Amino acid sequence: MGPLLLSRILDLSDIQADVLTILFRIADDQGLLLLDLKDLQAMARYCGDHAKDLKTRYGNISPASIGSIQRGLLALEQQRGDRLFGEPALNVMDFVRTDTSGHGVINILAADRLMQSPKVYTTFLLWLLSELFEQFPEAGDVQKPKLVFFFDEAHLLFEDTPKMLEKKIVQVVRLIRSKGIGVYFVTQNPLDLPDPVLGQLGNRVHHALRAFTPKDAKNVKGAAGTLRPNPAFDTAAVMTELKIGEVLISLLDDKGSPSVVERALVYPAHSRFAPLTPDERAQVIAGSPLRSVYSSMIDRESAYEILKKRAGVTTPEALQTAAPKPSAGTRKAASPSSQKGVGDVIGSAAASAARSMGTQLGRALIRGVLGSLSGKR
Repeated sequence: MGPLLLSRILDLSDIQADVLTILFRIADDQGLLLLDLKDLQAMARYCGDHAKDLKTRYGNISPASIGSIQRGLLALEQQRGDRLFGEPALNVMDFVRTDTSGHGVINILAADRLMQSPKVYTTFLLWLLSELFEQFPEAGDVQKPKLVFFFDEAHLLFEDTPKMLEKKIVQVVRLIRSKGIGVYFVTQNPLDLPDPVLGQLGNRVHHALRAFTPKDAKNVKGAAGTLRPNPAFDTAAVMTELKIGEVLISLLDDKGSPSVVERALVYPAHSRFAPLTPDERAQVIAGSPLRSVYSSMIDRESAYEILKKRAGVTTPEALQTAAPKPSAGTRKAASPSSQKGVGDVIGSAAASAARSMGTQLGRALIRGVLGSLSGKR
C-alpha cells in the first residue's frame, strides 16, 4: 500500500501526507523494502533523526509531521494493523480460481473484525480495487467478465475522501472494465456514491427506498432520476412501494445504452440466510486450498532489520555506501603490504555494488494509480 492510501488511514493533513511520500521515496532510493508497520516506523525514526541531512535533496521533513505519522502508526498498530500489513500479502489473482469442474469460485472476505475500524476497512477495499486494476492485463470488450467484485457498505469508501483520492478512484472505475472486471457497489442509497462514480455504473439494481422525511423524499426522487424512465409507471412512486424480493432494474443493452427501468422479482437464492456457525467456519477454512499460503506470517529482511544493523552509520550517504569489512581471518592471512590494497578493492567494489543496486531498485519500483507497487518490476 502506497503513501496515498496510508495517508487516508492515518488521517494525515496535506503537509503530513507529503512527508509520508518523502519517506517512501527515500526508502525506494535506498533499496529499503517497506513490508510491514515496523518497517515504516523504523523509516520514520531514521528520517526524523537525519532530517537535516535529507533536507537538501528531499525537502523539509519537520519533526511535527514525523510525530504525527508515528502517532498514527502506533494507533494503527493498536487496531491490529500489524496483522493487516504483514506478509504474505493478499494475491488478488487467487480470486480467479475454478473447481475441478471448471466452475468459478465465490470468494468471501470475512471483514467482521476489520469493519470495527471503518477507515482501515475502506482503505483496504480501495487497495483491493487498485490491485485488481494493476494486476489484470487488458482484455478489451469481453463477452463476460473474468471476475466480478462486490463492495458492501460502499458509502464508507467515499466518506471523508480527499478530492485527489476520489479522482483516482473514478479513474480506476472508468478503466477497470477494460481489464474484464465488473465492479458493483452495494449501499443503502445510490446517492451515497459521488456523481462521477455513479455515472460510470451502467447496471443498476434498486430495492425499496422509504421516504419518512422531506430529505428522504428528495433522495428517492434523486435516485429515481438516475434511471432511464419507463412510460408504464412512475419510477419514484414505485421505488417506495417495492416489497421484499422486488427490485427496479436497468441494464446496458447490446449497444451499451441503459435500458428503460423495469419492475422485477428477484429469484430467491438457494442458500441459507444465516451466518456460519464457528464449527462450520473452521471447517471451511481448514478445507481451503489457500490455507497453507496465508496461515503463517512471514518476516523477511526489510527496512527495519537493515536500519537496525546499520544503526552505527550516521549519514544517509554512508548508509547507502557502507561496505562490509574483511573478516579477522582475512586480515591475519594478508600481508601488511597487501592488506590495504585488498581492503580498498573489496570496499570499493561493495560500495559500487550497493550504489548500483539502490539506483536500479529505485528505477524499477513503479507505483500504480493509487500509490501501491504495481507489480511491474
